[in-house]
Amino acid sequence: MVLLAGGFGTRVAHLLPNVPKPLARVAGRPFIEWVVRYYAGCGIKRFILSTGYLSETIERYFADNPVPPIAVNCRRETIPLGTGGGFLNAIESFPDTGNGWLVANGDSLVVTNPCGLIQAARKSGWSASILGLEVSDASRYGSLQMASDGTLQSFAEKRTGAGLINAGVYWFAPGCCDGLPSKRPLSFEVDVFPYLIAKGMRIGVVPVAAPFIDIGTPSSLADAEAFIAGLSGKTKFF
Repeated sequence: MVLLAGGFGTRVAHLLPNVPKPLARVAGRPFIEWVVRYYAGCGIKRFILSTGYLSETIERYFADNPVPPIAVNCRRETIPLGTGGGFLNAIESFPDTGNGWLVANGDSLVVTNPCGLIQAARKSGWSASILGLEVSDASRYGSLQMASDGTLQSFAEKRTGAGLINAGVYWFAPGCCDGLPSKRPLSFEVDVFPYLIAKGMRIGVVPVAAPFIDIGTPSSLADAEAFIAGLSGKTKFF
């Protein structure tokens, strides 16, 4: 599984001087460690972290604080590559085991097993799948537009009201991303998924209603402590 942890976190940088956003301390651990431990509790034991801003800090943390038997490797981007570019850079030196690739953001957590993306895609014959999160207010996020067969049509602009948003959790079938554009930075929403759809690939959307937190704004970062604490005893963290 690839966790994207390369962003600058500009909206919360003043709260985290010299600390990359995924290492923000929440409920006694860096937030990204909670993400790793949650997905490990879902059965995933190999992680590749796509790091960028203050990458050496993230690398050093996991080197000094291993979580056996979970394998955490870091793959650094030396220039901003975007979400899609960071993903491709991360998997470059790691062979696909034949199961494809799960991808998620390292600064957010949806409390639902991501392996459901694989099961749904294989059942429906999709080349890739996206986790769609049902929210009461989609104003901070772009919404997903779906066709009647459950496949992705497009990413819509931010708008108020309830909607199905992109939760930032994806699965790609083996070989699905071969031949993607070489431009960098490369965005999943702007470049990768539109390219795959133009190639005739079916991209499925798996809707869920589940607890969700991201730490991208000062208010959501402040909420993260209570969110993680509230999961204690109810959710399996490795």
